[in-house]
Amino acid sequence: MQKPAGTSHIYRAIIHADFDAFYASVEQRDDPSIAGIPVVVGGSPDKRGVVASASYEARKFGIRSAMPMSRAIRLCPSLVRRRARFDVYRQVSHQVMDIFRDITDLVEPLSLDEAYLDVTDQESDLVTPPMIAHKLKKRVSDELELTISTGVATSKAISKIASDIGKPNGLIVVRPGTEQDFLSPLPVESLWGIGPKRTEKLNSMGINIIGHLAKFDEMWFVDNFGTNGPSVRMMCLGIDDRPVVIHRKRKSYSSETTLTYDTGDRETLREIASRLSHDVGNALMARGIRGKTIKLKLRSSDFTTFTRQLSLREPVQLSSEISEAALQLLERELSSGTKYRLLGVGVSGFDSSENEGDVIQLRLSGF
Repeated sequence: MQKPAGTSHIYRAIIHADFDAFYASVEQRDDPSIAGIPVVVGGSPDKRGVVASASYEARKFGIRSAMPMSRAIRLCPSLVRRRARFDVYRQVSHQVMDIFRDITDLVEPLSLDEAYLDVTDQESDLVTPPMIAHKLKKRVSDELELTISTGVATSKAISKIASDIGKPNGLIVVRPGTEQDFLSPLPVESLWGIGPKRTEKLNSMGINIIGHLAKFDEMWFVDNFGTNGPSVRMMCLGIDDRPVVIHRKRKSYSSETTLTYDTGDRETLREIASRLSHDVGNALMARGIRGKTIKLKLRSSDFTTFTRQLSLREPVQLSSEISEAALQLLERELSSGTKYRLLGVGVSGFDSSENEGDVIQLRLSGF
């Protein structure tokens, strides 16, 4: 991407492409009778199901992903619910990634419905990055009958923020040299790494928009964001040099389940932890890898979520070894009498030589 007239410096051209309400949109495409009405994809409200995806019609009622399905139905009694069809969503994902790779080999999938594309080398006097983004949108619409939102910028961070702002079916362009002007009026939570709690803290300090945040020096960022401080500050200034990465190493394998009813029963929870350990062990054995860190995830009745972990001397792979450590962690949490609604087991800390070349698992889920 060329710099404004008067210089010869070439900028990167990064496109962030993201399906709009992915699962719900696929369901509406495949069943025209529910097009244009509130639709969600997710589990049964009678079995503690949650919303995996909500159409934009459903979002008008305040329905969002990860919301309990029972609450979603209370907000919109006429809501149409569809069970997830992950095989179909994966097929659509493969199709859209093929479209992306027709444009450039530099594609970094972030999930089934989202990816970065580095199109710097595709730019010419006749072809601009916005033209490429428009072409992507048209091909997805023509070939898949779905819409994507795109952000076009000089970096990954800016392109993703741009595509989010443009939803649904948007194409937002942030031209070279205008990054700070684009970011300045946006709320601080627009930035990567700033979640609800951090946003609340910053707002209490009178820092509401990125323009306010960008005024502080690096030491302030280190004091308030720790080791991530310098990178957060650079993003506030519109600077993000992270490359588009075609493959990533898998950092962990895990399995979790939401319980049908809250329970603090020791034997029930131990049985679930053992079963989840078996799932994770099978995944590790299928890939021939071992990990040293066992993690236990718990969510209590009041929706408090926390993790506990145990580092072992030697890497493990067998279900029995994973289960032994997970049960040890679980036992420490059972004496309080707390009831739990979710339990998960995971393994990380893989040996780098065993993990070489492994591709990250895509999360399931919507110039």
